[in-house]
Amino acid sequence: MAKRNKTNVIGLVIFFAIIVALTSFGGLISFIADYKWFEELGYTETFLTKLRTQFSVGIPVFVVLYIIFNYYMTYLKKKYYKELAIQHDQKTEKRISLGVRLSSAVIAFFFSTSMSEIMWFEILKFFNGILFNVSDPLFNNDVGFYVFKLPFIISALTFFMTMLFIFMVITAVFNTVVLAAKTTAKIHSGEKVIDLEGYGHRPKSLNDLIDKKTITNIVNQIALFGLAFLVSLGVRFWLMTFDLLYTSRGKVYGAGYTDIFVTLNVYRILAVLAIVGGVIFYIGAKKKNIIMALSFPALLIAISIIGGIAGGLVQSIIVEPDEISKELKYIEYNIAYTQKAYGLDTVKEIDYPINYNLTSKDLENNMDIIQNIRINDYRPLNQVYNQIQGIRPYYVFNDVDIDRYTINNQYTQVFLSARELDQNRIDAQAQNWINQILKYTHGYGFVLSPVNTVTTEGQPVMLVRDIPPVTQTDLKITRPEIYFGEKTNNYVVLNTDEEEFDYSSGTSNVMTFYEGEAGIKLSPFNRLIFSIKERSLKMLISNNINSDSRIVLNRNIIERVKKIAPFLYFGEDPYLIVNQEDGKLYWIIEGFSITNKYPYSQPYEGTNTFNYVRNSVKAVVDVYNGTTDFYLIDEEDALAVTYRNIFPDLFKSLEDMPQGIREHLRYAQDYFDIQADIYRTYHMANPQVFFGKEDLWIISLEKYMDKVQTVESNFLMFRLPEEEKVEFLLSVPYSPVGKNNMTAMLVARNDGDNYGELVLYRFSKNENIPGTNMIESRIDQDSEISPQITLWSQEGSNVLRGNLLIIPIENSLLYVEPIYLQSNNENSLPEMKRVIVAYGDRIVMETTLEASLNKIFGTGFSGYDPGEDGIQLEDRTIKELINEANDLFQKSQEALKNGEWTLYGQYIEQLSIILEKLETLQ
Repeated sequence: MAKRNKTNVIGLVIFFAIIVALTSFGGLISFIADYKWFEELGYTETFLTKLRTQFSVGIPVFVVLYIIFNYYMTYLKKKYYKELAIQHDQKTEKRISLGVRLSSAVIAFFFSTSMSEIMWFEILKFFNGILFNVSDPLFNNDVGFYVFKLPFIISALTFFMTMLFIFMVITAVFNTVVLAAKTTAKIHSGEKVIDLEGYGHRPKSLNDLIDKKTITNIVNQIALFGLAFLVSLGVRFWLMTFDLLYTSRGKVYGAGYTDIFVTLNVYRILAVLAIVGGVIFYIGAKKKNIIMALSFPALLIAISIIGGIAGGLVQSIIVEPDEISKELKYIEYNIAYTQKAYGLDTVKEIDYPINYNLTSKDLENNMDIIQNIRINDYRPLNQVYNQIQGIRPYYVFNDVDIDRYTINNQYTQVFLSARELDQNRIDAQAQNWINQILKYTHGYGFVLSPVNTVTTEGQPVMLVRDIPPVTQTDLKITRPEIYFGEKTNNYVVLNTDEEEFDYSSGTSNVMTFYEGEAGIKLSPFNRLIFSIKERSLKMLISNNINSDSRIVLNRNIIERVKKIAPFLYFGEDPYLIVNQEDGKLYWIIEGFSITNKYPYSQPYEGTNTFNYVRNSVKAVVDVYNGTTDFYLIDEEDALAVTYRNIFPDLFKSLEDMPQGIREHLRYAQDYFDIQADIYRTYHMANPQVFFGKEDLWIISLEKYMDKVQTVESNFLMFRLPEEEKVEFLLSVPYSPVGKNNMTAMLVARNDGDNYGELVLYRFSKNENIPGTNMIESRIDQDSEISPQITLWSQEGSNVLRGNLLIIPIENSLLYVEPIYLQSNNENSLPEMKRVIVAYGDRIVMETTLEASLNKIFGTGFSGYDPGEDGIQLEDRTIKELINEANDLFQKSQEALKNGEWTLYGQYIEQLSIILEKLETLQ
């Protein structure tokens, strides 16, 4: 019998070992793969920080919980034996003791792993958090206490109370079993008691059967647990006082009059009463005085109800009839702390009086602005890029970004888009493992267009185009291959015996081998690990993979940065840049630090609800090597600096960023849009004005494409007041609620040392400054423009209206809107056909921006001819133009020879422009 029991035990152990191995095998493979990937990127310490913290917390907690559970359950076991007079032989007792230890270990393991998994980051923030150097107005604690310290304290208290509840459940179950067992034993014994009325013996009643000693033990244990629970509850009530900083009951977010004078005091009273009540409960339970024991818990419930009723009465009877005076101070808190939380407390306001005396001479003096007025739009442009420059079905331009470059010594605003390879677009019959993993591994090059120039057909002029990249500019491009991007969603294996497809050249393909640093070498062990992880037997057995082959993982740049730094929030619109120092391509992804624990700050409802945000991190990904760097650009952000303290190997300082990348940093559009939305209300610094929402703004409206929408924030180039140089700026206009005039314009600076500064143009309230929607209405009502738009629509074309741009020049405002036409044909492209310009009381529509400006300001404005390929023809000699014409002719013949008809047409179009220019110069 003993031998069979031993066999059963061994079999049970083996069974559980197999189950554990099977359930943890996948996790082990993922852990090894992730470790090797982080090691490839140089972020081993970042990867191990979580694991090290979880072990540092989990192991001590496990040991403590195991000791406590084992001791308590052993105590209950012995008590059970004593109460029921049970005795076991030595072997049986060993098995029971082993069961107790195993049960204790399982419970301790479950709770310690849960705690370390949930709380590891809170613990790190608790010990590494720094001060915000801003104190809340109610308790005078630094904001860092609420962001870094308080969450951990609350979580630790919740964990303690959970453990307390578990012990209470175990105790209740144990005592129920003991009481039931002893009662059952007495019933089966058939004992009788003397009938006190003299009628002899009678059976025992239920009251006689219940064991009084057991009841006493239960009461003693309840007394102890009740004391601990009520004291913990008192601490929780005290911590709840801090929650008032985030209440939304009053006029504004944060503690108001009722919260301060009623709810705060109720919480403090409850905290004291809960702690005192714990002691009274313990004493009452020991004395078996139920009334005494339950008096304070009942009092807590009563005060909670009374406090809630009192708060409602005070709010409705005292506060609401005199709300402005009662809430004034708290409105001031809300305004001040919301502005700080969203980085709006340093907005520089400029009064911008508008005059209407702009002349053609003024325009010529501001040619650096005129030359960069955007007459193209990124959405129709994306369609054009994909159709004209897609070249092959599997190439795709995911979106179009806007940036600025110095091109041929001119500071120029441009559109830029990466030509990525989307494996989903490969022909279905060619979608096999070799093609998708080994051969079609990367996209190639990009397209770059100036924002202010179109061809005679209304299509964008492409300063960089084709495969390999072709340009007549001085832009430096050394590595056009794109291995990491927005559409690179699959892993690939590089440096195999199978050549990679590089690009098409006529009727043949140019092949290549990877020369970069990305990827994990597929040693026999790594090959086995990643074959299991990717569930690919082909990877394991393929003869194309050799000892130098590398697997490249997580190539989608958004997923890549999120995997490395999941505690940050990243924008979904990365942008491509060309570093003119090394000619390589990089992605820049905006990283944000957010929290919802900033006192008195109004929450922003988005994908995540938060009331503090900073764009403190710029993630930069090398499109060829996959090198991923995180630059901390805001040393004043306590949240981001705390993250750097936790992960010191992850973040680099802004000074470490190469200058060729740094000069392309943009003010994050997502961040700006959040700030602009908050500022609609929180520009009102006067609490009385704020209370009545007397100066509430909306972001202006425009008619975009074929619908009315809120004006998007736009990157523009103009000159700020008191500044000498034109700047790359991000702006959005405001209108008063219910009005179409423009009251202000918020602007973010992007260039040099001025990066991150916010400027507000304030327009006079004493005159009617046209807003975007007012200009749109004037366009619809204009006797020349409106009929023309209607006629185009009736002729089978879709009339698409681009963004209406507002350009400040010399204390005047120019309004510019491009008009696109697109036929109803399935493959037709939108073409920029007209440019509308509004100034003062005049509004015109002509074929070019220059023509529209000339019509308003007279022929004295000579304008700017950027040429078909975006180069200023006036500054070119006849010899230079002839040389370029010859070059274009040779390229057109080569394209014709290779059957590249689209490219041939573009070269001929450019050649005709130069020939026309030569004719005018002779």
